[in-house]
Amino acid sequence: MKPRIGNRESGIGDSDSVLDLTQRLIERRSLTPDDAGCCELIAQRLQPLGFTIEYLNAGGVTNLWATLGSGGPLMILAGHTDVVPPGPREQWATDPFVPTIRDGVLYGRGAADMKSGLAAMVCATERLVARRPLKGTLAYLITSDEEGAARHGTRHAVEVLRQRGIRPDYAIVGEATAAHRLGDRITIGRRGSLGCNLRVLGRQGHVAYPDKADNPIHRLAPALAELCATHWDAGNAHFPPTSFQVSNLHSGTGANNVIPGHADLVFNFRFCTESTAEGLKARVTEILDRHGLRYEADWWLSGEPFLTGNGALIEAAQASIQEVTGLTPSLFTGGGTSDARFLAPWGAQTVEIGPVNDSIHKVNEHVNVADLPRLSAIYERILDRLL
Repeated sequence: MKPRIGNRESGIGDSDSVLDLTQRLIERRSLTPDDAGCCELIAQRLQPLGFTIEYLNAGGVTNLWATLGSGGPLMILAGHTDVVPPGPREQWATDPFVPTIRDGVLYGRGAADMKSGLAAMVCATERLVARRPLKGTLAYLITSDEEGAARHGTRHAVEVLRQRGIRPDYAIVGEATAAHRLGDRITIGRRGSLGCNLRVLGRQGHVAYPDKADNPIHRLAPALAELCATHWDAGNAHFPPTSFQVSNLHSGTGANNVIPGHADLVFNFRFCTESTAEGLKARVTEILDRHGLRYEADWWLSGEPFLTGNGALIEAAQASIQEVTGLTPSLFTGGGTSDARFLAPWGAQTVEIGPVNDSIHKVNEHVNVADLPRLSAIYERILDRLL
């Protein structure tokens, strides 16, 4: 077991390495939405390269916007410094905020999601800039509000930059996207996420006198059965069919002889490009109304679906991954949401490329040390091709 190592202990842990920067980022307890100084550390690496540093902070969230070069194309390297809570400390083999290497694996919260991706991007940029001037503009957009509400992070920064007339050509998000081996897949799209807090209204009363009450559970049941059985769309070549899932259902006072006055249902759509948020809302409303429910619906849209078609970015990514790893990556559109959902609608060809994701959000989150310089090499080759 080894703590963070520097150049005196290992030839791969010098101050310029991806490993060293990843470890320094893990040491910062950046529990969402706290950046804990991560963006400042990254800015300190970028500023000597000539990057202009700006912070687009809002609502207690740190948003770093750093740019180098001029003119087009504009390439954005994007990511987040915030991490999810580590969970029970006793379940971790070592302190989640003390980066530790065991048997060639680096452990720590954020090791895969996504501090290693950020470190790999920074080191790739340092090497590229040392070799030659850029052809176009390279920008970093890094937030501390991705794992949480995501209201004041990339969503906010994109709106600020859009109002300035800035429009990117390409965006790479450093999320952990590999399934089993580094480079085995890249994410080129994501499903949209639409949720609703639904309250079905009834009238409370005694179970012995149902004629004097109105049971909201009984009213909800047939409507819910129809919602669960509805075929929303058939999906397409890139996405599975849209799914409807109930995540919470609650009603009752706790007494066994009281008909409740309301029933609360929480549900979510993960929807593909064959459906729209407004269309799904309209279909749900039609079902609820047809069943005669009295209800209150609080909808929220976490992100629209997006898909990056074949183009220069995907071609550059596939070629670079093949050169570094020997693999031909599959093109993936599954998983949850990411900040790519804010970048793609901005007009950028957008992909997500990062380390293996099997330990993200888990106890003992980790990344293979050997993958770190290879991930950085992939980023460098993509930038080399497009800038």
